[in-house]
Amino acid sequence: MEDAMYVAEKIREPAQINAVALKAYARVVDAWGLSLKEAAGLADMSESTWKRAKKPDFAGELTKDQLLRLSAVIGIFKSLELYFSEPLARSWFTRPNTGPLFGGGRPVDTAIDGGLPQILAVRTYLDALRGGA
Repeated sequence: MEDAMYVAEKIREPAQINAVALKAYARVVDAWGLSLKEAAGLADMSESTWKRAKKPDFAGELTKDQLLRLSAVIGIFKSLELYFSEPLARSWFTRPNTGPLFGGGRPVDTAIDGGLPQILAVRTYLDALRGGA
């Protein structure tokens, strides 16, 4: 039991949280087929920082905003995977959408342009579709 407590305490270290979030975010980026520019923009990083951040030995810090963005995007991914079948779940974020949040644009573009508030709005929108809100 002590080991489990030790691990739980260790994982709360910011560097550990960052590493887990970045690894999960990189998987989402790959699953959605986002470009380097899109992935960096969504995470509010420069392209060169994102290139470094997706490597396992990345030691840089994430801002609270960046961590919230990654968390919300991972939540969006999970919602899409639960709500839609595989092909649509993987392409929804990068397809033009006439929904009220997107005005015919692609959710990824509106999320990059609108920053964290728009990313959170997309997450809330999907949770409502699922019946979670």
